[in-house]
Amino acid sequence: MTRVQAEAEKAHADGAPEELQPRRDYPPYRSSVLRHPKRPLVAAPEAFTELRGPVFGVTDVTELDSDLTRQHHGEPLGERIVVTGRVLDRDGRPVRGQLVEIWQANASGRYAHKRDQHPAPLDPNFTGAGRCLTDDEGRYTFTSIKPGAYPWRNHLNAWRPAHIHFSLFGTAFTQRLVTQMYFPNDPLFPYDPIFNSITDERARQRLISTYDHDLSSPEWSLGYRWDIVLDGPSATWMEEGR
Repeated sequence: MTRVQAEAEKAHADGAPEELQPRRDYPPYRSSVLRHPKRPLVAAPEAFTELRGPVFGVTDVTELDSDLTRQHHGEPLGERIVVTGRVLDRDGRPVRGQLVEIWQANASGRYAHKRDQHPAPLDPNFTGAGRCLTDDEGRYTFTSIKPGAYPWRNHLNAWRPAHIHFSLFGTAFTQRLVTQMYFPNDPLFPYDPIFNSITDERARQRLISTYDHDLSSPEWSLGYRWDIVLDGPSATWMEEGR
């Protein structure tokens, strides 16, 4: 990763444009070498049915959907957090009525998924998935548990930094964007090839939330803020999109 980063910085110093998006074939991220497209992408026209539905409204998304700590009979284990922010366009205007979905590991770093079999405990009171709609200011809010780091076998002693996956649907499934939010001052950042596949430091920093003491609730939860910019020079990096 150090060599790739140094090469990217030298190329930029020599006049190459900034790399604001990750490389599809980033060798330290082993599976990207096998999975990335090796031929030019082909644009597929959107069908009328894809553009017309589904439409998510207030009757489809409830308040309980955004509180991942209240979806079961008991309290989940771990550090309770509130994550909030705004979804904005390139001019800083709010994106209203945007469906935002999240999924994450539990406090022990394990997903409630049959393919996740690493020896960390499951939490019967935490599924790790939620959704909400942005309000008139483009704001979303989730109550959850801070996820733990977890091993992922990309290389020897590979651990992913704590993160929450975000999905934004736009007005149709064909407009879906997916990204990750990280937590400040994580010691695993220098060792994570997914995070470092973005060679531009400023773009990487846009994936890290900010601790907000005023958002924290006494004896209840810690607060983090993270805005999502959909396009433009300050856009949040997205894992996939059109």
